[in-house]
Amino acid sequence: MAAGELTALRLFDIAYTVDLSQAEQLWAARPGLAFSRSRLTSTPAKAVTFGVAPLRLQLGETGLTLDSRTVTADLSVRIYDFGVAALAVRIQVGDQDWDDFVADFNALDRVVGHEAPIDFWTDLLQRVKDIILPALDRPATHAHLEEDYLIATVQRLDEPMDASALQARVDLTALLSGEKRPLSSDSQRELLSRSFSYYADDLVVLTWDRAFIYEPRLDSDVADVIEVANAQLVEFRYYDTLLDEELPRMYERVENARGAASLLASRRFAYLARRLYTLVAEVTELTERVDNALQVTEDVYLARVYSTALALFRVPTLSESVDRKLAIIRDTYAALYEEASSRRAELLEVAIVLLIMLEIAIMLLQR
Repeated sequence: MAAGELTALRLFDIAYTVDLSQAEQLWAARPGLAFSRSRLTSTPAKAVTFGVAPLRLQLGETGLTLDSRTVTADLSVRIYDFGVAALAVRIQVGDQDWDDFVADFNALDRVVGHEAPIDFWTDLLQRVKDIILPALDRPATHAHLEEDYLIATVQRLDEPMDASALQARVDLTALLSGEKRPLSSDSQRELLSRSFSYYADDLVVLTWDRAFIYEPRLDSDVADVIEVANAQLVEFRYYDTLLDEELPRMYERVENARGAASLLASRRFAYLARRLYTLVAEVTELTERVDNALQVTEDVYLARVYSTALALFRVPTLSESVDRKLAIIRDTYAALYEEASSRRAELLEVAIVLLIMLEIAIMLLQR
């Protein structure tokens, strides 16, 4: 292999939303810190568009030890307006055989992957947050919600070959599984089942936590949409967890409101209804923004890769789970609103009866 790139991603939920324009200004105010607004490099803008283009910030370089060899890694982060930060470590490799390429990829996983200490990533994230904190709306205070992903990219081979010849010559299962022992035929077929090619000499293979990309034209579009899909996964996981925590509290508050004295119950019901309506409105707005993070229209190939990544990461399943929980909260809001209205009507009726009785009593006393 003549040239390639190893990429480790770690994505975090960092805020409710991020004002990217303000974050860009805060970053630009620091001397020597580079940034850019992301767009796909080779796909026409009308075919694929970001809802709001994320902000890419350069974080410099660092040294990493892969097994016994020290390499230089480029560090960067993409900030998405819906509150996700996608940190990336990229290592350029070349002039090595396939086994060494696989060994470096697995070593990168051991150094910064999901089983490695998270301090490397959290320290990097804190550097970013310290600068852009004023741009974060409701910064995350919970335990870090995060996802990781690894991408191995081959950009140039020692000799030109198409995707079929490449698959016949190298063992992609060793790269994508991280296993040292040979996999069964069934496992190999399953691992390679999500493979895509547009030209004869390009190839993308997706798995749950790793991807392989063969791209001689140096396009980064496929890697970018894989990152976007992971960012959507992080955010839908956040809202699914948020609503899981909110539902029991909601039931408890409803019961407490029902147990209150009649004079207080209607006010409590109205307060709860307003609170639930606000929650539904906020979550709905943000989930729609996450859904529209990337719109793929005319690029059929990229659309297939993107939709497969979303399905593989269970993003549609999580989105449906969020929708079901929002529906429960909407129904509860409607019931609370109706009950509050009913309680107010009852109080009004009692007040009218009391006024009539008072008027009758005054008339009798005057006689």
